[in-house]
Amino acid sequence: MDYSIRTIRADEWEKTREIRLAALQDPVAHLAFLDTYEDAVERPDAFWKDRAEGASETGEGKVRQFVAEGPDGSWAGTISLLVERPSDEVRFGEAAKVDQTHIVGVYVRPEARGTGVIDALFRAGVEWSWTLPEPAVARVRLYVHEENARAAAFYRRFGFAATGERVAVPGDDSAQELEYELVRPTGR
Repeated sequence: MDYSIRTIRADEWEKTREIRLAALQDPVAHLAFLDTYEDAVERPDAFWKDRAEGASETGEGKVRQFVAEGPDGSWAGTISLLVERPSDEVRFGEAAKVDQTHIVGVYVRPEARGTGVIDALFRAGVEWSWTLPEPAVARVRLYVHEENARAAAFYRRFGFAATGERVAVPGDDSAQELEYELVRPTGR
C-alpha cells in the first residue's frame, strides 16, 4: 500500500469537498450516506471550510477525519469519527449510552479498493478513539444500511459485531440501519 494515513489539515477544505462529492457519486452512495450529491454540491465554501477545520487536529476534538494520501498528494479514501458522550445531542441513531466514537463518511475510491486502504483508515480511527482523554471511550460504533452487505462484511472482518439495535433510515421508514460496535479492549 503506497498511502500514508493522516488527519486532514484545516486548510484542506477543497480536497475535503472533492472527496465527499466523489463519495456521493458512488453507485452505492444511496446506501452509504445520508446526504446527496445534489445537496452537497450546492453548499458554500464556508461550509466546507468549517467542516475541514472541525475535523482537523486544530479543531475542537469532537470530530476527526482521516485520509489515505498517495505519494502524489491525492486522497484515495477517508473516514470520519464523531465523539459521542451520553450528555451530547443525538446526531443520528440512538443516544450514546456510553462514551464512544461513531464512524461516518467511509469512502475509498474504486481504484484503491482491495489495497488495504480501508483497513489502514479503520486502524487509524479506532486507535485515535482509544487515545481520547478521559472519560475513556468504551466503544466505537457505526451504522450500516441493511442492504449494504459489502460494507457489513468488512466491518465484521475488522472485528465489529452487530448489537441488534436498528434505526429507521432518515427519510425512508421502510429501510433500516443496523448498529455495529467494536468494544474497547480490556487493559486500554
